[in-house]
Amino acid sequence: MAYIIDLKTFTDKRGKLTVIEKILPFEIMRVFYIYGVDGSERGGHRHHKTVQAAICIKGNCRIYNNDGISEKTYNLNSPSKCLILEPKDWHKMYDFSKNAILMVLASENFDEKDYIYETYND
Repeated sequence: MAYIIDLKTFTDKRGKLTVIEKILPFEIMRVFYIYGVDGSERGGHRHHKTVQAAICIKGNCRIYNNDGISEKTYNLNSPSKCLILEPKDWHKMYDFSKNAILMVLASENFDEKDYIYETYND
C-alpha cells in the first residue's frame, strides 16, 4: 500500500529548505512534474516495476490509491510530504488546485510496457 514519508525540512527566518536525501526506497531514474491541470484526472494505472515518489511542491492535489486489497485517498498539500507509490498501487491524481505542481520521482525510465491500466476486480 502507498505510504507517506516526511521529508527533512530546515526552517529559519530566511524560509524553508526541504531535502530528499537517503530516504527514498529506490534510485531516481526519472523525474517529471504535472501542472496546469484543467480539472482532469491524471494517472489511472499501476506498474509492473516502477516505484514512484509524489510530492506536491506547490498547491495541493489528491491521489486515490488501490493496491488490490485496500483503497485510500491521500491529500498532498505540503512540499515536505512525499507519497511513495509501489508498483501494485493503481492510482489516479485529481482535484488539483489552480497553481498546483506535482513532482514525481520514479525508479525506472519510461517504458510503455510497464503500465497496467486495468483496475483491480471488485
